Amino acid sequence: MAFRSAVITFPGSNCDRDMAVALEKVSGQPCTRVWHGDSDLPEGLDFIALPGGFSYGDYLRCGAIASRSPVMQAVIAAAERGVPVLGVCNGFQVLTESGLLPGALLRNATIRFVCRDVTLTVENATSLFTSGYEAGQEITIPVAHHDGNYFADAATLDRLEGEGQVAFRYKEDINGSARSIAGVLNARGNVLGMMPHPERAIEATHGGTDGRALFESAIKALVGA
Repeated sequence: MAFRSAVITFPGSNCDRDMAVALEKVSGQPCTRVWHGDSDLPEGLDFIALPGGFSYGDYLRCGAIASRSPVMQAVIAAAERGVPVLGVCNGFQVLTESGLLPGALLRNATIRFVCRDVTLTVENATSLFTSGYEAGQEITIPVAHHDGNYFADAATLDRLEGEGQVAFRYKEDINGSARSIAGVLNARGNVLGMMPHPERAIEATHGGTDGRALFESAIKALVGA
């Protein structure tokens, strides 16, 4: 069966091609590229990805301006219908700014840009994004961000923990994120935001393949491939 995916490009996105290539290589199907100024998404999408980068130069707040782009109303509507939406790095910031995920991404506690491979622990292995992993599994995924410090109030953090919405956790402190949270799911489980870049870890020539299972999980859940 066909797997219909789309990657949204904002002014300042720089990982949109990486994301599209990852989706195409893992699924074997073409990925549609959608410009932020478009008001509509292609019909029948199975999967939407918001890529990393520096949308609008990170002015105001990272992801804040992009979250008001015309296409985001269509993305929000699709998510509310149950279409899976993945936001990576800047895409995670856009998801929080648009209200699709709780919390916010603050400047790294070190006030430094961090760019290296990090070890994550898989906290939820039952979502459509993570079923290819095992709970407690440690995986290695690259990060590259300056504003990846996840913040939410204590009540929200408790709810995320209690309802299984923490998808990934840093094994060591990378950026000051509350409770070492690296990835968060919405309550329905069809929206995932994460700071690490799984699209950069799908081939051995990239230095690792631990990100591949995320895309394989989603494809299997959606089209049974």
